[in-house]
Amino acid sequence: MEAGELGCFMLSACVFTVLLEHPASPVRIDLPDDTLRRVLTGIAMGLTAIAIFHSPWGKRSGAHLNPSVTLTFFSLGKIEARDAFFYILAQFAGGIAGVGAASLVLGAALGHPAVNYAATMPGPSGPWIAFGAEFAISFLMITTVLTFSNSKRLTRWTPVIAGTLVATYISIEAPLSGMSMNPARTLGSSVWAANFQALWVYFTAPVLGMLLAGRVYVSRRGAHRVFCAKLHHHNEQRCIFRCNYGALN
Repeated sequence: MEAGELGCFMLSACVFTVLLEHPASPVRIDLPDDTLRRVLTGIAMGLTAIAIFHSPWGKRSGAHLNPSVTLTFFSLGKIEARDAFFYILAQFAGGIAGVGAASLVLGAALGHPAVNYAATMPGPSGPWIAFGAEFAISFLMITTVLTFSNSKRLTRWTPVIAGTLVATYISIEAPLSGMSMNPARTLGSSVWAANFQALWVYFTAPVLGMLLAGRVYVSRRGAHRVFCAKLHHHNEQRCIFRCNYGALN
């Protein structure tokens, strides 16, 4: 499920990147403003994320879609080591397979330099600015997810706020780092683009940012205030985690 979810996310990312960025696309021709196209991309990917979170698979697996998220919940004691390992393995496989599937559907258009397999790359300010930006957005994402998912009043809105942050980050932060926040998402594009420039940024900053956010949350609220590892737990699906969602108050 985790592999399929990230695969679908990457397929969507590739389709919308071709639609909005390929020079021959009618949408690209009619919308010459870079900022507007970036906002539209953000909205499309935010809605994609929300749809995946609310899907039957997303409700069942918890819809991490991201090794950084899985490692954070593992560090908080909510996931067995074996489950965390296979979640991460599936996420990387899904990211690569999703871009591969998009390549079969979209053909040469996906490899055009303006599209570049929807790869995430540091902006003109360089890799260290990209590192700082990725660290910051990852820290804020997990802080928000933990705050919402562990509140009885807010928990049902966790998928919506997470998707809204994805849309906002792409709209605002993408010029700095391409907006990845996800090692598996970046590797999926990099493998097909055969471009591993600054890959270290996307394998370190999101992980460190989310792990730190988890530690800060626990230091303020306590480990007992992390009830589960699902982003969407307001459902009847089976849970495989060290779950204490029933005690949420």
